[in-house]
Amino acid sequence: MLTRLFPFLRWFKNYTVSSFRADLTSGVTVALVLIPQSMAYAKLAGLPVYYGLYAAFLPPLVAALFGSSNQLATGPVAVVSLMSAAALEPLATAGSQAFIAYAILIALIVGIFQLLLGMFKLGLVVNFLSHPVVNGFTNAAAIIIASSQLGSIFGVEAESGHHQYETVYNILKAAMVSTHLLTLGFALLAFIIMISLRRINPRIPNVLIAVVLTTLISWAIGFEHNYKCKIEQIASPDVKMLINNFNAAFDQIEEGARSRIPLNNAITKAEKQFGQHSSEVMELQHQLVLLNLKIEELKNKLKVYRSELRKLKFAAVILEDKKQIFYVQGTLPAGLHSRGMKWKLKIGDSRMDEASILLVGSGAVVGNIPHGLPGFKIPQINLGIALNLLPIAAIISLIGFMEAISIAKAMAAKTGQRLDPNQELIGQGFGNIIASFSQSYAVSGSFSRSAVNLQAGAMTGISSVFTSCIVMVTLLFFTPLLYYLPQSVLAAIIMMAVVNLLNIKSFIHAWQAQKYDGAIAVITFVCTLVFAPNLDIGIMIGVALSLVLFLLRTMSPDIALLSKYADGTYRNAARFNLEQCRHIAVIRFNRSLFFSNVNYLEEKVLNAVSSMPELKHILIVANAINELDASGEEMLSLLTTRLREAGYDISISGLNDSVLDVMRRTHLYEKIGEDHLFRNVAFAIERIHVQAHVNSPEKECPLIKVCFKGLAVAPDVKRKPIITKGPQTDGDQ
Repeated sequence: MLTRLFPFLRWFKNYTVSSFRADLTSGVTVALVLIPQSMAYAKLAGLPVYYGLYAAFLPPLVAALFGSSNQLATGPVAVVSLMSAAALEPLATAGSQAFIAYAILIALIVGIFQLLLGMFKLGLVVNFLSHPVVNGFTNAAAIIIASSQLGSIFGVEAESGHHQYETVYNILKAAMVSTHLLTLGFALLAFIIMISLRRINPRIPNVLIAVVLTTLISWAIGFEHNYKCKIEQIASPDVKMLINNFNAAFDQIEEGARSRIPLNNAITKAEKQFGQHSSEVMELQHQLVLLNLKIEELKNKLKVYRSELRKLKFAAVILEDKKQIFYVQGTLPAGLHSRGMKWKLKIGDSRMDEASILLVGSGAVVGNIPHGLPGFKIPQINLGIALNLLPIAAIISLIGFMEAISIAKAMAAKTGQRLDPNQELIGQGFGNIIASFSQSYAVSGSFSRSAVNLQAGAMTGISSVFTSCIVMVTLLFFTPLLYYLPQSVLAAIIMMAVVNLLNIKSFIHAWQAQKYDGAIAVITFVCTLVFAPNLDIGIMIGVALSLVLFLLRTMSPDIALLSKYADGTYRNAARFNLEQCRHIAVIRFNRSLFFSNVNYLEEKVLNAVSSMPELKHILIVANAINELDASGEEMLSLLTTRLREAGYDISISGLNDSVLDVMRRTHLYEKIGEDHLFRNVAFAIERIHVQAHVNSPEKECPLIKVCFKGLAVAPDVKRKPIITKGPQTDGDQ
């Protein structure tokens, strides 16, 4: 009972000093990978980088304490980070206080959802996400994640489009004219270090070494050059006007957004007072539509202003009073000389402060990281936003859990550990709940870090305890050392990490298994790419297609007419080019019999009757019928009556005990007759063959001898007659 409530107690069973050393080594090794990765993934999620460190602190510890896997490394991961950012993009500006609060709220919803699934033992719900759907989604997500980092790699900023491919196009267009070579150089250096060290020895902490070296170089050369000036220090009247227009449009958008709140409240009140379709409600809704159109128009103007401002490059001139004046490049008056550095305006998704305009003269670095541990407080819960986020949070929960459990199963296959998927859901749920209370965002199991943990020799979840301790020490003492880490290096780390998500062979494998599975994987892949950043659309299309195909296969299962084959078994006559008996139709039904497919079986049986003029007996081979519902039972009863009234007889072979129990309760057992229910097809044919062939001109029956079309062949396997009493239900056909 104690180990069920506190699964971590099993760690200490037969725990030794060597186990402790192995866990310590692996915990430190994972931490060296986790610290830079967590900052990179926070950036991918649209959050300040230190929120990644917060997500790497307590969530891995709690998930390990209450999970079932000894080696699963939990923390920030690429797919969950991307999905969190995509879910919040329509609701708030990336990096803003509202955005951060909503990201923390998503972690809480994800945690509660996973915890409830685990507590009620509903881990099987992840089966709704078939492997082709997940493969298509993860491959598309890898491409989206990698392409989302292009701006940081090239050191350029561009307008976001409605779709990811539009954003990528804008970034590449900007990169062709204004790539920051030093920023690109840092990214390339990071790639070279990580790839080279990985090839030399995968156990070398290549990510950490890339971070340390690039940070030292960035600090040594003064990679960051920022300057804050007043609008009066910009010499161009046109630029000043553009900044004023930008701020005016931003203010009008905020004013419109504030106006929507009382208008929505008024609509709700009017619906209660006058009715949903009243003229008062229609008038208010008309005002809301006009307001939304005005806001959308202002947003388009804002994009134009921001794009124009980002294109500008400035030259700085120092006057005699040491005050700097910034001229648009190419407009510098004669006799004045610039410092040689090109400056660009830093334009974000917020209003520009005219008293403190940020100009960037070089590359972007991580910057200040708050000193100390995250505060422990209750997340801000907005019920309306929570309901809005619930669908995407459910998808994040399932995708995150599938990622975690697939990693855990792969490692358990190597270690021989017994896994409990529902307990793993509880562990992941608690991990995400503690994430929300410790100011971090949603987490999941990591492919790369779990592999590192296993390779480093982790014996128990105590390795995750050591990992959390290393992150805690970093937060307390070493955050100032990360100030000069180039943003392009974080982008390179993300790109290297998502390479493992790309698996083109999975499409080929799915296609080879079943063509429709391959098609679903490709469609999910394409839809996820096309509709990005709305990632939920792609995965929902994949799930819908999987369910539709499942229903279609259920409604029209495989049905075959059987004849005897050379090895003595009964096979599909059409597939193996076998002759068919003229008097007995042996029909194999390969699915449980319930409401969705009863008409299909009835139709096939009646088709056989109409196409075989000398038919006397129908034998239904029911080995695959594992379930019989009321509709199936009713159809069999009516079919039996109909066939026998028409002069045909009917028998069934291979029924299991649960189906026979249903037939006994409904008295179908007595109606069909005990002497017409057989253990297997061979025994059934022995019993019904003679009666069905009375006065038959058929010389060699294909149910007794193997008869290929145009050629009769004696069977290779001769079976002795099986003598038994009563219905038999077990055995092969």
